[in-house]
Amino acid sequence: MLPRRWFVQHRARTLLAASEDVLLDCGEGVRLLGHYSASPHSTGRLVVLLHGWEGNAESVYVLSCAAFLYAQGFDVFRLNFRDHGPTHHLNPDIFHSCRLPEVLGAIQAIAKRWPHREMSLVGYSLGGNFALRVAANAPAHNLQLAQVIAICPVLDPARTMRQLDSSFVIYRHYFIRKWRRSLMIKQRAWPALYDKDDLLKRRSLAGMTEHLVTRYTSYKDSIAYLNDYALVGERLADLAVKSHIYMAEDDPIINIEDVVRLAQSPSLTVTTARYGGHCGFLDGIKRESWADRQVARLLGVDSVTNPSTL
Repeated sequence: MLPRRWFVQHRARTLLAASEDVLLDCGEGVRLLGHYSASPHSTGRLVVLLHGWEGNAESVYVLSCAAFLYAQGFDVFRLNFRDHGPTHHLNPDIFHSCRLPEVLGAIQAIAKRWPHREMSLVGYSLGGNFALRVAANAPAHNLQLAQVIAICPVLDPARTMRQLDSSFVIYRHYFIRKWRRSLMIKQRAWPALYDKDDLLKRRSLAGMTEHLVTRYTSYKDSIAYLNDYALVGERLADLAVKSHIYMAEDDPIINIEDVVRLAQSPSLTVTTARYGGHCGFLDGIKRESWADRQVARLLGVDSVTNPSTL
């Protein structure tokens, strides 16, 4: 909603003015772009924000949380995934959701650049999925994370794909339109590698996924690909990093029933709200969201209110 974006950008103006573009070396030649804002009243704590699929570091929900945390004295790093935001030209290979090694590499590069910061991750939708996978792999990669917070994370990608393809037409067309636009930007950035007609060969999310996975990844089909980044089952059984998931019962994209299919872990807490939609949780168009306040509370901001329901 345009009014929401206007109000969020106004609240984020100090954060954006202090933002520094940072190009991260993520290993094996991969580069990812992020934006770092050091708080003038820094508490020594750094929060890395991960956007959702076809969002970016400028997405409204990212800026809303970033601005709120920045005002509370947190340093903030907003990361763009490959081929999100103005980054299609940085890496020749196309984005897909199983590119966990480069996201781990980005988090390691951030930790190395600011070694004296206590670091936490906050992710939304697919970004929440990435954040939880980073948490699950953190010990093996010598990553010290204070905690991870995931807002409406993708839990079962295959089910989410089916739900999107059969959902209200506005949601489906929204994601298809944004994905096709992103693929065209990629083709223009690397015309020798990608053919426009090939990239846009299918028109449904399931059809596009199947074609692009078999054409441009090492996965034999979309089922193997979707299962490889699923969080349901035993994926989070050995989770050692303190992690918290926020879900909404009325989320039109992520089925709340997927929560019961997560492995039980003493490091994982799940909070469900009756309302919130997909990464919305708005209780006022001008102010920060309910989810923003819950993130700040979990990160140790004592003055944040904690309404029991939404």
